[in-house]
Amino acid sequence: MIEFHKRFILSFLIIFISCNEKKNVQDKKIKIPEKKVIKSIPKKEEKIFILNDKNAIPFFFEYAKNNKENKIRIETKYGDIDIELFNDTPYHRANFIYLTKKKYFDGTFFHRVVKDFIIQGGNSDSYEISKRRKNIGRYLLPPDSNKGFKHHRGILSIPSSDIDNPYKLASPYEFFIVQSKNGAYHLDKNYTPFGKVIKGMDIVDLICNLETDKREWPIENIRIKVSIIN
Repeated sequence: MIEFHKRFILSFLIIFISCNEKKNVQDKKIKIPEKKVIKSIPKKEEKIFILNDKNAIPFFFEYAKNNKENKIRIETKYGDIDIELFNDTPYHRANFIYLTKKKYFDGTFFHRVVKDFIIQGGNSDSYEISKRRKNIGRYLLPPDSNKGFKHHRGILSIPSSDIDNPYKLASPYEFFIVQSKNGAYHLDKNYTPFGKVIKGMDIVDLICNLETDKREWPIENIRIKVSIIN
């Protein structure tokens, strides 16, 4: 009987020790932390600023203060035309600098050439240029013709819009350069001179003598690129 009790106690001790060892092994197991799922925060969509007839002048009033550049270069395959923009016509200067920085003019053309008068640029019928205009906005600029500037040879000026426009509001996307040796002073009251050619009038003369079609568009397309220079 005593021998039985000894065997029973020994068996109990073996089972107890075995259970403790298993528990210790389980306690020593490395716990792998659960992966945290990081939810991506959606980016806020940037609002596209579109110019219109109500906000254009206030915008260019502030833009002119922070963007003082006043010299630009029109590149053509025949050579460059360098132009100084007048600080006394701040809205027109700011508009041209703004469009230049937006690269609006790149890939447009000198689309109208009138011999012994002007060359006109900034327009294109391409989808890409139309898309640029849409993204920038639809607006007109008021005339600023009382600053004493006249349409001498080499003057950069801005044409009025094609819409019914008794106040000669200007199309912001187009410009013309007076090529006539005698100037174009009949334009003084209705159009705004806002710059002058300081280098490259020989290129203006060359372009102005190119053959055109019935629409006064040069037979040979004159693509342009506009950049800011020091």
